[in-house]
Formats: sequence, structure tokens, C-alpha cells
Amino acid sequence: MEPIKIMLVDDEPIIRKALKFELNGLNATIASGMNDDGEVQRRQVKVLDTFSNGASLLAALDSPVPHDMPDYLLVDMEFQGEPTGGIFIADRVHKKYPDIRIAILSGRFDNPLPNEANRHDRMLEIGRVVFESLHHGAQAFVSKNAAGGFSVENVLRAIECLERGEKYYFNYPVMLTLKEAAELYVSRAAEMTTNLVISQTEHDLLLLEAAGCTASEIADTLGETDKSIQERQKELSRKLNIVNKSGARIAKAIQFGLIDTKEIKYLKR
Repeated sequence: MEPIKIMLVDDEPIIRKALKFELNGLNATIASGMNDDGEVQRRQVKVLDTFSNGASLLAALDSPVPHDMPDYLLVDMEFQGEPTGGIFIADRVHKKYPDIRIAILSGRFDNPLPNEANRHDRMLEIGRVVFESLHHGAQAFVSKNAAGGFSVENVLRAIECLERGEKYYFNYPVMLTLKEAAELYVSRAAEMTTNLVISQTEHDLLLLEAAGCTASEIADTLGETDKSIQERQKELSRKLNIVNKSGARIAKAIQFGLIDTKEIKYLKR
């Protein structure tokens, strides 16, 4: 059975050497299915070459001399001082060689935060980087670290999952943080909406505001004075914890499900 072929781009020599040694020198394999006797079949994983930068990788891929093309490309995310520089190397490869599957390597999110102070920022950052990776063609986001050191097991697990036909793979630290981010978002949204009660008049005001009515038009429709409508608008802004602006009130009301966009009957001018 043909081995699974890999190329690696990383500006850290120790990572390049460690990966090549552990995969090639120790004849690393992954599970590749079952035979007729119910035994697990294994397939060798082989590093074709490693590169310290994207230019040398692309030169090798574009070489006119016949050579093996990789099945997988492993790319370090934080590359030569750029926090997401490797993602753009991946993007160039994906556009030119779409059959090569790409895994982004990173150790940035492995270390636990010392306290809760920066947790929200960490979750926002990890979400942004992961989805940026997917947008630029990656199918996996792989942790470099295990107990403080590089672990080839993380790479093998990612390849094994993708070989099984799973579309994307994320290491546990990333998955955990994404899960926490989703839970935090849902819980905060629920907390903000649970105690938020608006009257029928406030509901109708928001619909009229979303339809494009002025304060005077809203007052005429609801049978109130301009001043009372302005006071209601201020009170709604206070309840929603936003600046007293029409657009912000409408956006927040839709986000929290206080009004349904299907209910809005837009005005024609």
C-alpha cells in the first residue's frame, strides 16, 4: 500500500527535524481500515521533505523535474514573526494545488490562561484564527504541544481523521475553547434576554422604527405625542444597554428576538 506523503513548512529547525525523525525514522503509521478478517490495517506516513519558508516549498512543488507530490501539507501558523503568516502560505498552495490537504500547526492556544481576565479575548482570537484557516483552505488545526513538548501523535491523529473521510479536524485545546466560546455566547444572550421584558407598545414602536418611520410618524400611528415617543425610545435604549440610536435599537431587538423581521412592513417613500 502506498504511504501517505507529507511536506512540512516550519521556520523552527527543531520542529522540522523532530517531525521527520519521528515519522520516517520510527516508521509511523495510521489506521487505514479493516481487512476481511476484522483486523486493523495500517498505512505508513512518510515525510517527503521539509522547508523553512513558503518560497522554497512552492519552488519544490512547481519544479519541472518529475517528483512525488504530497498528500498533506503541514504549515506552521506563526511564521517568521507573522502571527498568521502560515495561513497565507496555505492559501497559495490551496489555490494552486487544491488536491493537497492542509493542516495548520500551532502552539499558541495550548497554554492555559492564569485567570479569567483574558478568557473572552482568547476565545475571540481562537475563533477568528480557526475560521480564517478554514477560509484559506485548511482542513485541520493541529496543536504542536503535548505536556509542553512537540507531539507527532497530534499530527497522526489529524491525518487519520481526515483519511476516514471527516472533513475537518481540531485538536482538543482548540475544540474546548470553541465549545466554551459558544456556551458563553449562548449563556450571555440568554441572560440578557431572560430578564428583558418589553410592552406591546414598545414592540410596535420597534417595528415602526425598523420600517423607517420618524418619531412623529410613530407618534401619530400609536396615538401619542412626539415627546412621549422620544422618552419611550430612550427607555428602550436603556433596557437594551445601548446608545440611544435607532439603528442600534433595531439591531439589538432583532438579535434578542424581540421583533421578527417578517413582521416589519417597510415604508415606500
